[in-house]
Amino acid sequence: MRYQKGAVGRLFVVAFEDKENPFLELTELAKKENIHSAIFWLIGGLKGGRFVAGPQTDELPPVPIWKEIVGNNEIVGIGTIFRYDDEPKIHFHGVYGREDFVKMGCLRENPEVFLILEAVLMEINDVNAVRALDEKSKMILLKV
Repeated sequence: MRYQKGAVGRLFVVAFEDKENPFLELTELAKKENIHSAIFWLIGGLKGGRFVAGPQTDELPPVPIWKEIVGNNEIVGIGTIFRYDDEPKIHFHGVYGREDFVKMGCLRENPEVFLILEAVLMEINDVNAVRALDEKSKMILLKV
């Protein structure tokens, strides 16, 4: 285990609009506000996106199991933002549900807001953690 001690920075409360891509909006917010490290929570609705629901096997590099968010879904989840090549890079895991069907996984592609999605973003100060390519997994992972 590796860790760093930091401090809570600014807090941002965000309301996304219907059809927006929350990951693009959060990335732009991080650039505009010069946020290098943060944690955020999402709650609301999505009607699109692709997520990974685990690897197909336990071997490296992992081969992802892709799933899609079809139709409007309720969502709740948590994510982080750390820099990769000096650009904000999001890692988010959530639970997505509609009627009696609930799925969860790492949301990665093309999320689209349905009606309203809210975020609370908390900046993390005094750490120099970044994301970097891990040679074993071939994934961009957090380096502390």
